[in-house]
Amino acid sequence: MDEEHYREIPVTWIGAEELPVLFANTFVGQVEVQQDVFFLTIGQTLPPALIGTPEERIEQLEQIAYVPVKPVARLALTRERLEYLVAILQTNLDQYRELRGQAEGGE
Repeated sequence: MDEEHYREIPVTWIGAEELPVLFANTFVGQVEVQQDVFFLTIGQTLPPALIGTPEERIEQLEQIAYVPVKPVARLALTRERLEYLVAILQTNLDQYRELRGQAEGGE
C-alpha cells in the first residue's frame, strides 16, 4: 500500500473492565528460537497453611511434596511484542516508584 492510501486507525479496548482481575505471582518464560516466539506462563501460588505448635508446623511442612501453581494464562509473544510488553512494565514500575517517592515525602 502506498503512503497516499495509508491511514493509522486507533484501537479501543472494549470490555476490559468486565474481565476478572486475577492475582499472579508465579511466572515461567520459555523461548522458541526457531520460530522467534516467547512463551510466558502466568500463575498463582499460595504458601501452604501450617497451623499448630512449632513442632506440628514442622511435621506438616515435612509432609508437603510440592506447592501447586494454578495457571492463570499462557501467552505467546513475538520478540517485538515482548519488547513492547517489557517497555510497558518498566514504564509502570518507574511511575509507581515516582509516585511512591512523592507519597513518602521523597523527591
